[in-house]
Amino acid sequence: MQVLLYIGITLLTVLIMEFVAWLAHKYLMHGLLWIWHEDHHKPHHDKHGFFEKNDLFFLVFAIPSATSYILGLATPQRWLLFVGIGISIYGLIYFLIHDVYIHQRFKWFRQLDSSYSRGILRAHGAHHAKHTKEDCESFGLLIVDNKYFKKRSAWAQGKAEVGDKVEA
Repeated sequence: MQVLLYIGITLLTVLIMEFVAWLAHKYLMHGLLWIWHEDHHKPHHDKHGFFEKNDLFFLVFAIPSATSYILGLATPQRWLLFVGIGISIYGLIYFLIHDVYIHQRFKWFRQLDSSYSRGILRAHGAHHAKHTKEDCESFGLLIVDNKYFKKRSAWAQGKAEVGDKVEA
């Protein structure tokens, strides 16, 4: 029974991290910490070197994960270990989808083609359509608006759902 609890805590943490990442992306990365995130919105040819200042956010998310591992192993609060594991799993998913698949920083997963992967690419493309911190949309990674699962031509023709912002 305790194993199921720990699996549940881990999976719940992964899910919660999508919302934590959305909030951090919208209000920190496109707010106070834009100075770190700005180079991520520059066209690829404007970048110098492999790393971006935006990669510093890896550390921002690694600190609570590492702290949860340490506290979960060093105190009776064992459940914190599984919070740390959940944060780590989300970090791995984020790295594989965002850095590897979407931005092709590593040449893996080039052949992914499903309605979900295309929706994720469209949402991220819509986010990167702006090179400033204002007026961006789609701050999530794994959970995105349904309009991104439709073809771009449907957005341009105004066939997106009511209330959706239509952009070509």
